Amino acid sequence: MPKMKTKKSAAKRFRVSATGVVKRSRAFKRHILTSKTTKRKRHLDMETTVSKADSRRMRDMLPYGRP
Repeated sequence: MPKMKTKKSAAKRFRVSATGVVKRSRAFKRHILTSKTTKRKRHLDMETTVSKADSRRMRDMLPYGRP
């Protein structure tokens, strides 16, 4: 059986935690930052989990992330 290939675009954007939860960074932190509050920008720096609906698809793209 050949090895499964990792989707490299997904590997650059998502990480699998030790418990198997797929983590992602938040959007909307790249430009037009002057109109956003400091609190909003600070919270956009934090990672969050992928939604439950998308987590199965992410696990298929990252077969060798932690189980």
